Order: sequence, then C-alpha cells, then structure tokens
Amino acid sequence: MSQIELRGKIENRSARLAVIGLGYVGLPVAAVLAEVGFDVLGVEIRPERVEKINAGLSPIKGEEPGLAALLSKVVAAGKLWATTDYAALRDRDVLLIDVETPVDEQNAPRYEALRACLQGLGPLLKADALVIVESTIAPGTMRDVVLPLLEQSSEKKLNDGFYLGNCPERVMPGKLLKNLHMVSRVVGGMTPETAETMIALYQHIVQADLDAADCVTAELVKTAENAYRDVQIAFANEVALICEAVGGDVWKVRELVNKSPMRQMHLPGAGVGGHCIPKDPWLLAYGVKGKGVPLRLIPAARAVNDGMPLHIVELLKDALAEAGRGLEGARLAVLGYAYLEESDDARNSPSATLVRRLHELGAEVVIHDPWIAEYGGDLLQRLRGCDAAVIMVAHGAYRGLDLNALTSALRTPILVDGRRLFEAAQARAAGLLYRRIGTA
Repeated sequence: MSQIELRGKIENRSARLAVIGLGYVGLPVAAVLAEVGFDVLGVEIRPERVEKINAGLSPIKGEEPGLAALLSKVVAAGKLWATTDYAALRDRDVLLIDVETPVDEQNAPRYEALRACLQGLGPLLKADALVIVESTIAPGTMRDVVLPLLEQSSEKKLNDGFYLGNCPERVMPGKLLKNLHMVSRVVGGMTPETAETMIALYQHIVQADLDAADCVTAELVKTAENAYRDVQIAFANEVALICEAVGGDVWKVRELVNKSPMRQMHLPGAGVGGHCIPKDPWLLAYGVKGKGVPLRLIPAARAVNDGMPLHIVELLKDALAEAGRGLEGARLAVLGYAYLEESDDARNSPSATLVRRLHELGAEVVIHDPWIAEYGGDLLQRLRGCDAAVIMVAHGAYRGLDLNALTSALRTPILVDGRRLFEAAQARAAGLLYRRIGTA
C-alpha cells in the first residue's frame, strides 16, 4: 500500500488504528481518535487497566474534564477496545506508541518499555503500516534506536515495508483533552511524505497548527520546550532563595518584574515533578553525549529544582526551632503527594523527596492527598497531634483550608506553605507560626 492509499484510508476514517500504552497520553489519544470515527485498538500491559477501560471506566483519577464521559461513549459505541495481546495488532494500519521513557540514576534514558514495544510489534507489523512514536525521546533516538530495532524485529525496511514518524505529545494532567485538541504539534516524519500522511491523521483531532518537520527536529522541540520551562522555574526558585536571604518577598518581586515588557518570571515553588519536566532536559542533554558540547545551564537548573523539597526541610527546621522543637521525633503532616494540583499523578513527586529526607532525619510523617486513595480521608483528622503541616501541592482542598481549624488540630501550630496558598497575615491571625518560600 502506498502512502497515497494509506492517506486516503486515513482521510475517510477507514484506517484501523492502534495505540500502544494507555496511560495519561495514550488513553485520551485513543478516545479522541475513536470519537471522530476510527476503529481504535488499545494495547496495555496492565490487565486491571484493560478490564476497566473495556467496562467504559476511566482509570485516570483527578479532575480530567470530559475524559470519563468520552471513554464511556466510545467504548459503548464499539469504537475503542483494549487488550494485553500484541497479536491483535496484525491488522492495524496506523500504530501510535505512547509508552513511558524515564531516565535512570545517571540521567540516561531508560527505553525498556520502548524497546519491548518495538520488539513485540515488529513481527506482527502489517505491510506498509505507519508507526508513530508519540513518547518523548532524546534527539537521535528515532534514527539510532527506533528505526534499527523496528527493521530488525519486523524484517522489513523503512519506506519499503513500513513508514515511521515521531509526533511528541503535548499534554498535561488536568487538561488532557483540551491540550490534545487545542495545542499545536510538531509532526516529524522520516520523509516529508510521511509527515504529510501523519498530518492527515492528526488534523482529525487537532484544531491548532500541525507543523511538518523531520524526526530530529520533532525530538529537539519537545525536549527543548520542557528544558526551557525547567530553566525558567529554576530561575524563579533561585530568586526566591535570594529574597529569603536578603529580606525580600519573591511574590512582590515577581509581580513587578513582570510589569517590564518581555518579562515573564515563572512561579517559584516546593519542587518540580511529573513525567516530563524532571526528565526531558536530561533527554535533550543525552542527545549530545560524547559530542563535545559543554552543558552548564540544564544541569544547573535541574539541581536548583531538585533541591527545593530539601529547602522545605530547612524552613521546617527553622520554624520548629522557633517553637522550641527539633526535627527528630517530630510528627509532620505533608499535604499533597501528587506532583500537580487536582491530579492523582505522583510521578517524580517532590513530596516523595521531602518525605524520604524527613524520615532520614528521624521525623514521623503523615501524608494526605485527596486524589490518592492510600492518602485520602479526613484532613483535620490526619493533622491531629502533628507538630507542623507542610503544603506541597495546591489542591483545592488545601486552598479552602480553615486556618483556625488547622491551628486547633496541630499539636504545634506551624504551617510551611510551599505553594503560597496563604498570606502571612492570615496565618499569623490564626495563631500559626508561618513559613513560605521566597519570603524572609
């Protein structure tokens, strides 16, 4: 089948699609493609997730507008079904890969899931199928890892047996469907013709620009955009630390900086988490490993942001000392374990770093998060008898917290605010010893 024929099937929605990996990216992608009329197969290695999806129930918790209803609708209509069996991929014309691509302790990419996917897919790959990697990968991965492995496992050749491209996702929890529809995409094809075929697919669901490019450009854009954000957050965090040291208020400084044209200082905070920002800068850096490019800014930004949960420990120590207590033996409440407000996604959670360090220092830790089942329950009940509360995530449940009730519940009335949900005057009026990032 030529790309012209494949494009025709995509345009009239008769192409049979598959999405491999039904997580925060793959599941909404599969659902929106099914919504516009495609027959979509989802492949997922977790049986319990497959069972839930086939029952029309979303396994993704947190506030995710429209996703649960959409999934229920497309499953009921027979447009989307899921399986753990790769053999079901044999008749698929277009296959989208949405598996995780984390980094290891040396900040090198871990492609176990990607490699396993390609090795499982290869022998089953339909002749002249289009394979699209949506996962975020280091520059050069399509050329150096994906292509050779897919050719080897399929015993087919690029453009003479299958077509290949990379269109990195641009979504975030809480806005999955909105981002899929409204955010532009860089469509990287191994050839310009493949990029155009990919655009024919994505134009069914994306209402923003679809920019054709080569695969290296697509890889660079995705990793660079998240590295850019990481660097900007690190700058805000470092200014916050400076403000604390010299007696300033980073929140006022930020407000006034941003009044200057072409300035947009980011928000400081208790840490940077999630599956993208903590690891994508390292993927960008990995692309030039061994090529003699000196990297200074990306590692420095990562160090600043990784250090923010540890700075929360210092704020806690300071507040406890003022109250005549030490960290060892203290009972501390950590409010929020997800990396993002109104989400259950705890990947690379700054709270995990904080909790680990507090345990190392001999503290007892109580965790609360309204979106994570094991940490749910009555908030004030969790707070009773604690020597301090630490806000790590800006969940709505914490924004609306009654500070007087918080003071009554705590054994030692200390609040460390890692997300600036409250003003110092509010906290002190409620009788709290208050600390927050970026304020002396």
